[in-house]
Amino acid sequence: MRTLVLNAGYEPLAIVSFKRALVLVMNQKATVVAHDAEHPVWAHSASFDRPSVILLTRYVRIPSSRMIPVSRRGVLRRDQQRCAYCGQGATTIDHVLPRSRGGKDTWENLVACCLRCNNKKSDHTPREMGWKLRIRPQPPHGTSWMVRGVESALPQWEEFLTPVAA
Repeated sequence: MRTLVLNAGYEPLAIVSFKRALVLVMNQKATVVAHDAEHPVWAHSASFDRPSVILLTRYVRIPSSRMIPVSRRGVLRRDQQRCAYCGQGATTIDHVLPRSRGGKDTWENLVACCLRCNNKKSDHTPREMGWKLRIRPQPPHGTSWMVRGVESALPQWEEFLTPVAA
């Protein structure tokens, strides 16, 4: 069982084991925000609700320059598993400017793509194919992108992972 750790400002910070979360709570470094009452943790003399979300009591400063590394899984997640060319379900990624023409592995040059479009596009640019990108590839932003394991979020984490509209 995993636990979402929130910074003192309620932004997602990390995902830890429930054991680590209990240690943070017992040492008064965090408080429980949400728990899993169906699966308590039994100790020798007591039982505790298993924490699913905890809040740190002190704010932890995160470097704002921390870059999100490019990955296949990240590109698919950013593009919501949809092909950037046709909008169908995507299972692979594509270089907008092909690598053979100097295209790099960057957030701005990689898009989610279905196998059909990827094979059809081959070593061409979208312009040469007469295609338009449905999305503008750019680096993802937001604190939830900094947290590993958030792709398989638990239902009780949703309210803490959705960005607040300003």
